[in-house]
Amino acid sequence: MSAEPQVVADLVAGSATAVCRVEEIPPGEGRAFAVAGEQVAVFRLRTGVLRAVSAVCPHRGGPIADGQTDAQVVVCPLHAHVFDLATGACRTGQPPLRTFPVAEADGWVLVGGG
Repeated sequence: MSAEPQVVADLVAGSATAVCRVEEIPPGEGRAFAVAGEQVAVFRLRTGVLRAVSAVCPHRGGPIADGQTDAQVVVCPLHAHVFDLATGACRTGQPPLRTFPVAEADGWVLVGGG
């Protein structure tokens, strides 16, 4: 998988962070990382696609990285709010999660922005 254009631009600008090796996130799971002072949840979907969103649920601060995922959404483990992994939009009436550009490059997971 090649790096997405925004992550490459962030890496060149010095604002992308290598958070882990891709194999450290099992397919279908998420992990939380600190990126430029923010908690970011990075998910490796069963298809191999990477997604990155704010790691803290806007409802009550739930740990988004611990939520259940499918190909499109993550469910907050505290109160079952559902968030779109591509856009951050909440399908259950809460404020959206911030999304972050994310890509794999040379086996590393890179998260842009911050």
